[in-house]
Amino acid sequence: MKLSNHYHKLGSSFYQQTQPSAVARPVLLLWNGPLAQELQIDYSAQQDSELLAQYFSGSKLIDGSKPIAQAYSGHQFGHFNPQLGDGRAHLLGDLSDKQGQYWDVQLKGSGTSFFSRQGDGRCALGPALREYIMSEAMFALGVPTTRCLAVVATGEAVYREQALPGAVVTRIATSHIRVGTFQYFSARNDIESLKKLTSYAIERHFPQLKGVDGEALSGEQVVDFFAAVIAKQVTLVVSWLRVGFIHGVMNTDNTAISGETIDYGPCAMMNHYHSDTVFSSIDRNSRYAFGNQSKIMQWNMARLADCLLPLIDEDEDIASAKLAPLLQQFTDDFKQGYFIMMANKLGIAELEDTDHELINDLLGIMAEKKLDYSQSFVTLRDNLNQAEVDNLLAQESVDDEAEQDKWQQWLKRWYVRIAADVNGAKALMAKTNPLVIPRNHHVEAILASSQAAYQENGDLSDLNNFLAVVQQPYTQLDDTHNYQDAPSDGDENYHTFCGT
Repeated sequence: MKLSNHYHKLGSSFYQQTQPSAVARPVLLLWNGPLAQELQIDYSAQQDSELLAQYFSGSKLIDGSKPIAQAYSGHQFGHFNPQLGDGRAHLLGDLSDKQGQYWDVQLKGSGTSFFSRQGDGRCALGPALREYIMSEAMFALGVPTTRCLAVVATGEAVYREQALPGAVVTRIATSHIRVGTFQYFSARNDIESLKKLTSYAIERHFPQLKGVDGEALSGEQVVDFFAAVIAKQVTLVVSWLRVGFIHGVMNTDNTAISGETIDYGPCAMMNHYHSDTVFSSIDRNSRYAFGNQSKIMQWNMARLADCLLPLIDEDEDIASAKLAPLLQQFTDDFKQGYFIMMANKLGIAELEDTDHELINDLLGIMAEKKLDYSQSFVTLRDNLNQAEVDNLLAQESVDDEAEQDKWQQWLKRWYVRIAADVNGAKALMAKTNPLVIPRNHHVEAILASSQAAYQENGDLSDLNNFLAVVQQPYTQLDDTHNYQDAPSDGDENYHTFCGT
């Protein structure tokens, strides 16, 4: 295992070179074997746990590593902070997978840097385990996401409201370039660094846009880059809405231009359907509620556009005229992608205009009746069969629709829509709707039991059992039913908190 350092080559204005802080007694708690194999890491948790604990706690440097804390800015809940940066994270370098794709290797909770802002640079065990659970569950659900390679206990206490066991989590991402990274240089009017960053981002994420080596970055390339970034974000938010994910802190510094989900601090999963659902304790105005996520992503893309204007044309009005249509197109592209996705959740392979009403009416019923979002689609699929469809369609219509239950009315319309290929509809629903999601009450219970068990005897069997299920969310396993139930209180008083 040897790291390269592509981001490091951009220059010192992009980061602070800094070393992770060694920890007292590193112990490897979680190791993502399949991901390690994909990254061509030959070590195993069984044979090399002590060495892996040293490497992925920051106590020992991996060969070739030049650790840095990346610089970035960000709009946090709409308010701009010109200097944020990695205050408790170290980018160790990058590794190539079997397909030749490079991945960043970053430690979180590995000590302070220039950007720490009086923080201690550490991470408690609970947030580290949460990031592992959520990122690997999201990956299995088919959502674009950063991933976790390891969680290492530090043997040291972290002090928040009380003393907590500390940990370091290793995050893997195609890059850690954020909208806030562009804002950092834009706020300083550092056009040369903006050009270097954009060229690097194109080479890393959109090589099809790369020009001839040695040629200067063109305005057309920058416009195409912006369009490509937008397309990634549309796909990302549609994926979130498919599984009921609420990010909770969609700041521009948490918006990766790769279109990967990043930062699993105050995130949560929706239970009964409502577009205004929000759980984050720091989102006091519901800015990042479930149904707002597409609008916020479009707003974040507008902030990226602000940064790119001087790279497109010296005349800001001309540059704006080239990006404005792409920002406006975001709405149409998202709407199209969203309704295609929702149609697929109902087993409809080819979207028609009338399907919009069918989908919206279902969501209205779900909100009114407080139906569970995930369970509803699984139940529809489980009860779907040709005989049931034929039976309902054969029933005579009631003249007075008020006498019919809204649900029965909707069900008959849906059956009419999919009657031509019931088996095909059921198969499509099985691929689109997970049987299990990382439900909030189960995640919290697992985190509580795992932290207690770790401190008592190091037993993480509950956590590993849960991971085994959420890492196969479309397969009915023996233990799947243990984690499918909705919370008895509907998560009415549930709140998530930032892991820092």
